[in-house]
Amino acid sequence: MHKYSLLFVILLMLYKTSLGIELPDDIKKCHFGDSQCLINTINDLIRRYPNGIPGIGLAPLNVTQLDDISIVNRPNGASVWLSFYLQNLTNKGFNNATITQVIGFNKDPSSSSMIIKAHIPRLIHKGTYNMLSRILLFRANATGSFCSEFLNFRLEMLIKTIQEYRNNKRYLRIYELKPKVDLQRWIISLDSLYTENTDMTIVMNNVINENWLEFWQELEPSMLKTFELCLTLILKRVFDNVAYDDLFLPDEY
Repeated sequence: MHKYSLLFVILLMLYKTSLGIELPDDIKKCHFGDSQCLINTINDLIRRYPNGIPGIGLAPLNVTQLDDISIVNRPNGASVWLSFYLQNLTNKGFNNATITQVIGFNKDPSSSSMIIKAHIPRLIHKGTYNMLSRILLFRANATGSFCSEFLNFRLEMLIKTIQEYRNNKRYLRIYELKPKVDLQRWIISLDSLYTENTDMTIVMNNVINENWLEFWQELEPSMLKTFELCLTLILKRVFDNVAYDDLFLPDEY
């Protein structure tokens, strides 16, 4: 009897797997391409589930882990060179995002690009940094804590996907995600820049923050790569778990 009960449980699990994973019942589904409905639904999901939804693969939005990344890697040996590497990165603030525009998400998702625009009042990156630099005869080798705050952060994601079929259902695979960002202010804090001279560390932090726009323009390509990897991973996990058609209402509704 026990053997048949176990077999029944296994068959039931396989059946549920074949049906696919669904969105939570309290999240309103939309028709394909209904931009305003999608804006409302995504904003509602963000507000209701800041800690993510493990069942569909949605990672926590209030604290997101980021990959280590090299922000600057100028050639060693020149009179001026710099290597700046970030580790143990976390991102805070996606749970405060407000979606402002959604384009695409048609019945044939590969027929056009998808665009999502969002506004985030305050986005924070924290982690540790490793820096090696030389300016003429001056050398620096520092490791310490890193904090970066983006204020009034506006994000645009251009997403391109292809369709894959599993269990007779359509799933999306992202093959390109290009972020664009605009921000009002960037505040950076690097501790222990000069362990032997805390006053110099304060001075250098002030210089960076007084000239933040120039630093941002220089570092933007590397920072965008960080956002690209983070956002791709967040969406990929959901698209891997939930079939594309299960994200939307059937045509007859």
